[in-house]
Amino acid sequence: MELLLSHLSLGFGAVLAPETLTLFGMTFNVPMNLVYCLIGVTIGTLIGVLPGLGPVATIAMLLPATYALPPLGGLIMLAGIYYGAQYGGSTTAILVNLPGETSSVVTCIDGYQMARRGRGGVALTTAALGSFFAGSVGILLLAAFAVPLATVAFKFGPAEYFSLMVLGLIGAVVLASGSLIKAIGMICLGLLGGLVGTDVNTGVSRYTFGIPELTEGIGFVAVAMGVFGFAEVVTNLEKKGPREIFTNKVTSMFPTKEDFRRMIAPILRGTVLGSMLGILPGGGAALSAFGAYSLEKKVSKHKAELGQGAIEGVAAPEAANNAAAQTSFIPLLTLGIPPNAVMALMVGAMTIHNIQPGPQVMTVNPSLFWGLIVSMWVGNLALVVLNLPLVGIWVKLLTVPYRFLYPAILVFCCIGVYTVNNSTFDIFVTAAFGLIGYLFIKLGCEGVPLVLGFVLGPMMEENFRRALLLSRGDFSVFLTRPLSLALLCATAVLVIIVALPAIKAKRELAFQEE
Repeated sequence: MELLLSHLSLGFGAVLAPETLTLFGMTFNVPMNLVYCLIGVTIGTLIGVLPGLGPVATIAMLLPATYALPPLGGLIMLAGIYYGAQYGGSTTAILVNLPGETSSVVTCIDGYQMARRGRGGVALTTAALGSFFAGSVGILLLAAFAVPLATVAFKFGPAEYFSLMVLGLIGAVVLASGSLIKAIGMICLGLLGGLVGTDVNTGVSRYTFGIPELTEGIGFVAVAMGVFGFAEVVTNLEKKGPREIFTNKVTSMFPTKEDFRRMIAPILRGTVLGSMLGILPGGGAALSAFGAYSLEKKVSKHKAELGQGAIEGVAAPEAANNAAAQTSFIPLLTLGIPPNAVMALMVGAMTIHNIQPGPQVMTVNPSLFWGLIVSMWVGNLALVVLNLPLVGIWVKLLTVPYRFLYPAILVFCCIGVYTVNNSTFDIFVTAAFGLIGYLFIKLGCEGVPLVLGFVLGPMMEENFRRALLLSRGDFSVFLTRPLSLALLCATAVLVIIVALPAIKAKRELAFQEE
């Protein structure tokens, strides 16, 4: 406990450390990391409020901006965008029945019904309180399990890392919505895309087709912006029909004693479920929210009211998606493995600053590691203060015509991609992946497995070849090392379970309910 407190105090020191800032000839001492945190959660809330945008596309768009920021400040800002979007998405889901973020789809069901009854303010407060509690629990779990998991991670060799990545990719396939075959195909495409460039061991160019710009590989920022940014914009431009804007005033914001009594158990259940699912590969906030709502439909004392404006239908999914948003950092920071698309982008941000994700971050740069964790708690506290008073402003943003909003997004995407390498070729790559991403959406294929495969592909290949070099070409090294064997066995069990007819049918039913 004393060690944990010392680590957290180190984190608070890093977040609150003053830096000299000169404006208009005047010098100020400002805790800039705290400022980056506030900027991140504000942008995240804005992104969550605006339907059609999401943290993945936004973080991809802002990755180049982190070049100009210190490593800790850049990561704090990107993390704030992620969990801030979970808060913002609930605002429009409740008030105008428009989920600003995928994980807020479930919140629409009961949140909007509460708003129609004049209890929109109570629903917003419930979402904010549940999110803050769950987020705080997720952060405590991250802080508590970071050191033990990092200790285990130091025992990992190339064979163990390869097996862990195989487990992560299979987990992403199992938990991806839609067809398993399509998810596997997207993983394979991502793995192949990650192999483009120069072979590290031999120095030979691979799959470049004589294009000099591809010798360094396909830029991760270009892929992410294309698949999640351009493709999402084009898809949203296809949607027609007027949007219903909330015109009623939000009156009472404070829940009654009965509301508090009914929301406690759903918040606790959502927090536990979200904390567990957030750690799993491919899990994340959206799956946690759907799972929490399904759980309430089975165990809640007021299950008959769900869908008609029950406060449990707001408390449980909002707690779950925020808990998952925090705990998804656990495998990234302790093992170096991104469990979802946002964490894959965080890997890209760390790479930009020459930071190798994994357990060594804790020992090599402890102030960055614990500063990032502490900033999440500060950001969650700021979000509670930020969201409720600014409800009116966020709703007014919904009146911005999309014909102005989306072209501006495309322009900023192009500027961001160009600034990475000062290369117009990267803009063409982004446009190409935007077209590919749009076709994937039309075909019902998710972009998340593609990005995970793209990120993990080079790491898998490197660890696979390193393991074979150390074992002198003996493939049994993956089975003779106990930890590697255990991870591969877990992968096999996962594949067998999901292939069982009963499990397969339940999985398809679950995603139909989404």
